[in-house]
Amino acid sequence: MTPFRGSQHEVEVWRLVSDEGVENIILHHALFEEHGAGRIYFDEDIDRPFATDANKFAFYCIAAACWMRSLEHSPGIVHLHDWHAAFYLPLIEYSHEFDKLRGIRTVFTVHNLSYQGTRPLDGDESSLAAWFPGVDFNRDSVADPVHTHCINPMAAAIRLADRVSTVSPTYAREICRPSDPDVGFIGGEGLEDLLQDAADEGRLTGVLNGCFYGDSPGRRPGWQRILGMIEAQLHDWQLKAPANEIHKLALERVAKMPKRRPQHIVTSIGRLVAQKATLLLHANASGETPIERIANRLGRDAVIIVLGSGEASYEAKMLDIASRLPNLIFLCGYSEVLADPVYHAGDLFLMPSSFEPCGISQMLAMRRGQPCVAHAVGGLRDTIRHGETGFLFEGNTPDAQADAFVEATLAALRQRAENPVAWDAIRKAAAAQRFDWALSAQQTIEALYVHDHD
Repeated sequence: MTPFRGSQHEVEVWRLVSDEGVENIILHHALFEEHGAGRIYFDEDIDRPFATDANKFAFYCIAAACWMRSLEHSPGIVHLHDWHAAFYLPLIEYSHEFDKLRGIRTVFTVHNLSYQGTRPLDGDESSLAAWFPGVDFNRDSVADPVHTHCINPMAAAIRLADRVSTVSPTYAREICRPSDPDVGFIGGEGLEDLLQDAADEGRLTGVLNGCFYGDSPGRRPGWQRILGMIEAQLHDWQLKAPANEIHKLALERVAKMPKRRPQHIVTSIGRLVAQKATLLLHANASGETPIERIANRLGRDAVIIVLGSGEASYEAKMLDIASRLPNLIFLCGYSEVLADPVYHAGDLFLMPSSFEPCGISQMLAMRRGQPCVAHAVGGLRDTIRHGETGFLFEGNTPDAQADAFVEATLAALRQRAENPVAWDAIRKAAAAQRFDWALSAQQTIEALYVHDHD
């Protein structure tokens, strides 16, 4: 039984063993699907951010702790990821119900500091006191550094974990500095002092994520095949949302595309959120965004394919831009079936993230021999070598970054048009890169799991 909000809950525990022999533990309870099966996140009112999701993840953490407490043999390591799993650490630190788990080594991995799961300490049905009544938490250990009346699960985990990691070495250094939007730098997002303390104590490490590399994908898909796949996906989305004007516009664009492959196919795949879309849509003094400047300069020589969905404001902005650019196809959604062919068919991939803990899209594009233009931050700096496997840009302000992004994109495509031999070398070098999960696993074990560092 799992205690939560002052009552006991029965949580089902399922074991699923993979073909490789890895045992996966699945916890099931109605609270995990309170707003629909398979729905992970719930869009909250702006006055109560994370309220519903925090209820779910706080319950998940105590359910997991109860399951671990019931085991005859305790695990050697508990590895927690982002704020969703972070409630586990203050629970085992301050609840006597979990004294058995207190000696187990803990690792906390930061994937994205933009989402910290902050909720009130008390006075709300979605608060620390409501979830775990009777537990005497140390407020200094669990409170948000700025909003001290709130629990910040990510801050608590950084304070309490034996080891803290990020998913790239550069991001681990960046987050020890305060964010400064005026110069276009996103760093510790209010947790930089805690992270610098962890670094000074030797607890903070950056381990680059990996990418799966299977068999050769074969020949690059032809232009008509890509258009046909896009059209089929749009019809599928339209069946689910017949009134969606974004899908309607995209179908019109596809119908008007040239029969022959354009000189350049430029692609971008990612979520339309501030992290990924701010620079893409950052308007200059004339009101023109980088995506518009690139599309207008390239004209009929290129088609830009943007695949992704996210926050409504960014979707609306992208729709407005796409309605004015005949060489831009905006695909508002995500499709695994469509993504890999787009990675494979594209000539140049755009990834102007404002910050990037690691990034997977650049790895997937490079895996298919598509060089990237990327902002030289976080994992993008760690995975792309400028002029060798792709192209990096920088800037000391958002305006300068947007300008540098446009210039880098146009310069890369000029090189592709004017120096195909050099371009082919970059493309082949990108495809030859191996960001191996086996190496990431080895580095994780050595840097985070082995006790010799203590």
